[in-house]
Amino acid sequence: MDVLQMRSIPEDMVQYKLFLVQTNGMSSQQTEERLKHLTEEMLAKVAQLLVQYIWQDQPFNLKYHPEKGDVPAHIGGSTRYGDNIEDEWFIVYLLLHLTELFPELAARVEDNDGDFLLIEAADHLPKWLNPDTSENRVFIYRGELHILPCPSKSSSIGFSLDVVPSLAQALVLLSAHPEVCLASPKIRSALKKRLQGYPEKIKANLHRAHCFIPAGVASVLAQRPDLVAPAVSAFYLRDPVDLQACRSFKTFPPDTRVLASVTFTRCLYAQLQQQQFTPDRRSDFDLPPRSHPRYKAHELGTKLAHGFEILCSKSRLPSSEADTPVSCNPQWKNFLESLKKNGYFRGQLEGSAFHKELLRSAEIFFKQSVASKSSSISAGEEILQLLHNSPLNLEEFKKLESQLPPEDSDSWLEITSQDLEQLLQERSSRVADVGSEGFSSAKQKRPVEEASGKEEEEDTKEEEAGYSLVAVSQGMKDFLNAMSSHEGAEAPWSLQTQPFSFDPGSMANALDKLLGGKEEELDSDDLDDDYDDDDEEEEVANETEEGSSGPAEMSAAETLDSLKSYMDQMDQELQSTNVGKSFSQTNYKACVNNDSSRSPTGDGLLTEEAEEEIQPLDIDVNLVANLLESLSSQAGLAGPASNLLQSLGIQMPPNSDPS
Repeated sequence: MDVLQMRSIPEDMVQYKLFLVQTNGMSSQQTEERLKHLTEEMLAKVAQLLVQYIWQDQPFNLKYHPEKGDVPAHIGGSTRYGDNIEDEWFIVYLLLHLTELFPELAARVEDNDGDFLLIEAADHLPKWLNPDTSENRVFIYRGELHILPCPSKSSSIGFSLDVVPSLAQALVLLSAHPEVCLASPKIRSALKKRLQGYPEKIKANLHRAHCFIPAGVASVLAQRPDLVAPAVSAFYLRDPVDLQACRSFKTFPPDTRVLASVTFTRCLYAQLQQQQFTPDRRSDFDLPPRSHPRYKAHELGTKLAHGFEILCSKSRLPSSEADTPVSCNPQWKNFLESLKKNGYFRGQLEGSAFHKELLRSAEIFFKQSVASKSSSISAGEEILQLLHNSPLNLEEFKKLESQLPPEDSDSWLEITSQDLEQLLQERSSRVADVGSEGFSSAKQKRPVEEASGKEEEEDTKEEEAGYSLVAVSQGMKDFLNAMSSHEGAEAPWSLQTQPFSFDPGSMANALDKLLGGKEEELDSDDLDDDYDDDDEEEEVANETEEGSSGPAEMSAAETLDSLKSYMDQMDQELQSTNVGKSFSQTNYKACVNNDSSRSPTGDGLLTEEAEEEIQPLDIDVNLVANLLESLSSQAGLAGPASNLLQSLGIQMPPNSDPS
C-alpha cells in the first residue's frame, strides 16, 4: 500500500468504502441513483443495531462519493473511534453483514495500518502477501474475506506481485472468480474469532452505573444516552482552561443533583472511573468520605457533571434555523419507508409510547448518519438545545431514585493472575499451533499406525511424568545435550516443532561477507591501519616459538596431565572452604564396607578425608533442589527457574508449603 495514503488516515480513524462489483454498462447518473438508493436501504437494515450503540467519538455513516481519479463511484464513510478499538471491529462486522445482505457490493476497510484485517490473520497469510503487495487486493464480499491471488503453476488467475491492480481491475477479477479469491479457511476463521459475539456483544460492552448528577444532565441523558460519550471525553481530555468554567457551574448547578442510572460503554466507564480527580472548592461539588456507601456514585456524578459543563462552556444556544425538524429533509420520507419495510418499529402501533421512542431514536440516527454534515451542530449545542426545549422537573427525578435498576459490577476492570495466565496460554498455544504446521505435513507422510502409536506413547509419558522430579532433571539433561544452531540455544520441544535446516554454502558465503574473507572486498585503508600491528604480533609469535614448543606439539598425555594438575589444585583450594557442604553427596559407605581390604587402617573403616574424597556429587538431586529453591524464592512470579522449566515443557505445581 502507498505509504503516503496510509499516513493520510489519522491514527484513530477507520475508512470504509463499498463498490458495485458489476455496473452492467450503467451510466454515471444511473450508478449514482443506484448507490444512493442502496445507502438508504443499508442504513435502514442496520438501524436497529445502530440506534442502541454508543460511539466513542464519531458514528458509523455512509455517503455517496462520485468517481474521482482511479477510484470508482462508491458508498463510503469514516469514523473516529478514539480509544475504543471495539468501534472499529463493530464496523467490520457491519460491513460483513451488509455485503452478505447486498451481494452486489464489495467493501474495503482501512486504517492507519493499512489492511488491518490481515494483521489479525497474520499467522496464516501466504508468504507473498505483505503491506507492499496487498494494495487493492483485500475485499469483503458476500460476507467473507477475499484476497486477490497471484498467478501460480496450478492457476493463472490473479495479478503478479510487481503489478498493483486498479480498483476497477480488482472488482472485475473479484466478480469473475469469487471462489478463487476467497481467503483460506484459517484466515477467515481468525477474522470470525475476532468478531465472535456480535451483535450480542453490543449489550455486553455496556456498563450501567448509578451517579449523582445534576437534574439537567439526567434530563439530557434520558433523551440522548449517546451524549455521555462526548461528556466523558471532555472530562478525560480536560485542561486548566476547561476547569475554569467549572468553578461556577452556570449550566448544571450542583444543588439539583439526583441519583440516576447512566449507561456507559466499558471504555467510557474505565476512562471516567480510573482518573483521580478532586473538584474545585468553589464549585460546591463536595465528595463524601471514601467509606460512604454512595461514594462511587458521587465521584462518578461529579466527573460526569464536569464533562457536561465543559462542553456547554464552549458552545452557545444555536439559532432556531438549526432546530429544523427532520421531517423537512427530503431524504427522511424515503428513509422512514425503508425503516417500516425492514420491520424497525416491530409492529408497534403508531402513536404508542414505544413507537414514539423508536421514532425519536431513528431521527437522531438520521441526523448523525444520513443527513448532510452541513447542518450538524456540536455536542455542546445539542445539550443546550435539549435543555432549552425540555423544562426540568426535579421532583419527578427524585421519585425515580427508588425505581432505578441495579448497577452492573465493575469486576471486569481487574484481571486476576489466573485470567492473565489463561490469556497467555491461549496466545502461546495459538503460536505453537501455527509454528508446527509445516512440520506436521512431514509427519503425515509416515504410516498412520506409527504416528498414532507414537502420539499415544507421548501422551502417556506426559500424563505419567506430570509433576515428577525425574522429568525436571531429565529435561535439563536433554536441554544440555541438545545440539543448537548458530541462532542460539533451543529448547527440545522447539526442535520437534521447528526442525532446523542448515545450508553450508549459504553459511560460508555469509561468513565471508561478515568477516571480509575475500581480499578484494577489504578496504585498503583497513589493511594499512592494521599492518604495523600484524608485524608486531608476528615478531612476538616467532620469539615464542623459538623459545618453547607450541601447544600444537604437546602430546595428548601431556595435555591430560596439565588439565589434571589444574583440577587437583582447584580441589585443594576448595577443601579449605564450605562449598562442598552446600551440595548433596551420594553415600557410598555400604559399598566401601564390602571392600574393607582397601582401607588404609586395615579395620574396614575409612578415614574422614578418604571418605569425603570418594563421595561424588549427586547431580540430579542438586539440580532439582536448586531449581525448587529458586522457584520458591520467586513467590509465584515469573523468574529464571520458571521460565527455563516452561521452555522445556515442564509445568510445576504452585508451592503449597510456605516454609
